[in-house]
Amino acid sequence: MTHYWFYLLSFIAIISAFMVVVSKNPVNSVLFLILTFFAIAGHYVLLNAQFLAAVHIIVYAGAIMVLFLYVIMMMNFKKESEPSKTTLSQFIATIAGGILLVTLTGALRFYDMPAMAGHADPGAGLVGTLGKVLFNKFLLPFEISSLLFLAAMTGVVLLGKRNSNTN
Repeated sequence: MTHYWFYLLSFIAIISAFMVVVSKNPVNSVLFLILTFFAIAGHYVLLNAQFLAAVHIIVYAGAIMVLFLYVIMMMNFKKESEPSKTTLSQFIATIAGGILLVTLTGALRFYDMPAMAGHADPGAGLVGTLGKVLFNKFLLPFEISSLLFLAAMTGVVLLGKRNSNTN
């Protein structure tokens, strides 16, 4: 029965991700991205990672997508005022994308995906297990990332205050 849910959620995720790319309206694109995030959260639930599914919905579909919608609605998408992109900038963007593709292909070329014969630990995605791993094995990277987020937040606040004083 769970494989039917997997196929349904995969179909929804693929179609909505495709619609993110081909949608002409940026607001519709963000709404399709939210639908994609919900389908991915459904996959987490199928993998018995309820905590990860909840955090995924709260952080991505909640906070980040609201931020994207805010930024998109504040931007001016009129074609008359949009600067034209030169052929040189398009060529450089294509080269940079190709280099990124080659780098990712090279990095993932020798990666060996372990076989999913079954769930080794039925409590692998639960809050208690995740907390133990996060605060025992990954405590230092967790704290360093929190300091980086704090520095980024402070920089954004300072940049925002500097711009508001000039107006």
